[in-house]
Amino acid sequence: MSFEQLLKSLNSEIVGSLKRAIELGKWPNGIALTGEQRSLCAEAVANWESVHLSREKQVGYVEPKTKKDPCVGRKDDEQVVSWVR
Repeated sequence: MSFEQLLKSLNSEIVGSLKRAIELGKWPNGIALTGEQRSLCAEAVANWESVHLSREKQVGYVEPKTKKDPCVGRKDDEQVVSWVR
């Protein structure tokens, strides 16, 4: 089975199992994932999510910063703090 065929056979339950294996670093039977297995699982999950989920629901999605975001810029009533030695 090719990687493309494997991606077409995935469903939400299988993807959930792959995510769990990536998080725990082991398969359900307790055998540890190799680095290559973890990488392939992550690639499969990312590909499946890109086809089946909206961008906001995909793993790793970070909402764009807006001016309302407290971490962006400074408000007019805030002052800059200067450190004095």
